Amino acid sequence: MKENLVTENIQFSYNKDHTFLFPDIVCEKGEHLLITGSSGCGKTTLLHLIAGLLKPSSGCISINNRDITKLKNKDLDKHRGREIGIVFQSPHFIKSLTAKENLAIAPSINHLTVDQLYIGNLFEKLNISHCINSKVNEMSQGELQRLSIARAVVNRPSLILADEPTSSLDDKNCEEAVKLLCCQADELKASLVIVTHDNRLTSRFSKSIQLK
Repeated sequence: MKENLVTENIQFSYNKDHTFLFPDIVCEKGEHLLITGSSGCGKTTLLHLIAGLLKPSSGCISINNRDITKLKNKDLDKHRGREIGIVFQSPHFIKSLTAKENLAIAPSINHLTVDQLYIGNLFEKLNISHCINSKVNEMSQGELQRLSIARAVVNRPSLILADEPTSSLDDKNCEEAVKLLCCQADELKASLVIVTHDNRLTSRFSKSIQLK
């Protein structure tokens, strides 16, 4: 298998009194990785570092053999938009737009073709076809979570990152969200990294890292 995500000697500090030192990660193409740990251990920070939303004070983060810590902002934005899909802990959508319009923004701002057929197929696969022309404030929490997954994969990324994707979901929707994430990653042959404190997920992943 081909290595898709590699991190080495990653450190990050919000201030001089608190420095995170993260374990090295090697995630193969198509592999699923669960990162767990208690609140405050740096799970979201690590995810944002991998996504290029934060820059480490030291170390390297390689995605598809490109060290994103060395990229200039414009190149990093382009690389992120095409190679990384992110499911944030809280869904963020433009309320004045429909679900379909929100999904179409992701490829258009990254200068990619808006594939309306693929977008329609995503709504079908994620069982939210009935929401395609709905405003996001008309959708339930579970529907918004599925729309977040659709947005994360609409550009067909090689790496999917999910931050606490099940924290606000009941057992049934938790199981469904994880299954959908894994299935979408498998279809794209993308690596999947989930960070969570939700112990319900641990039995589903054969590869995991616990932050302390």
